Amino acid sequence: MPDWSQILHAALAGFFFALLFSSFPVGPINLTILNEGARRGFRWAMLIGLGASTMELIYCSIAFTGFSSFFGVRTVKASMEVFSFAFLLYLGMKFLTAQTVNMPTKLDVASEKIEARLDEKLHPRSAFMVGFVRVMGNLGVLLTWIVVAANFLAHEWVADTFWAKAACVAGVAVGTNAWFYVLSFGVSRGRERFSPLTLLRLQQLSGVCLVIVGLFDGAHIVWQLARHKI
Repeated sequence: MPDWSQILHAALAGFFFALLFSSFPVGPINLTILNEGARRGFRWAMLIGLGASTMELIYCSIAFTGFSSFFGVRTVKASMEVFSFAFLLYLGMKFLTAQTVNMPTKLDVASEKIEARLDEKLHPRSAFMVGFVRVMGNLGVLLTWIVVAANFLAHEWVADTFWAKAACVAGVAVGTNAWFYVLSFGVSRGRERFSPLTLLRLQQLSGVCLVIVGLFDGAHIVWQLARHKI
């Protein structure tokens, strides 16, 4: 029998993080929805979001199922907690101190090259495939979900069971598509509501949230060290 409290907890964790993660940074998918939604309307923009969320769910599932046994090793688990703390603070400060919406990094450049190659080979024409291929070529999405999966399992926000992981992935699906729906609907009603300044403020707000989560992680690590008197 599945533990329904664990399932609910995992689903909520997936939902809220997906909602936060989808809204930052204002990257290729969000900008594509803004541009295409303004020209072609809500349906086209939402199909791009559905394609993107489908590929994101695949990456999320890989992170939870392909690395769960690896994260179970005590040394690896502790190392990933420290890495997650540093990673969240780094991303949070990066978005918080941003002066412009676009902030290319080496990972972004590598992802753009992969996306270009996938576009050449797959030639996506439908809105769904445009979103799907763009996330497929984004290395940052897979890396982020690996870190998130490690963090969730390490803190036991998601239990190491099939049903809890499935619930988390389902929560991610709902959270991701909820954000893309709101974004698609908003831009189809009038793009001026999403000015560059508004997008920058949204990115900075995401940075604040990430810093808070990172500090919480750091406090948890300190508490564990004090508890075990290390």
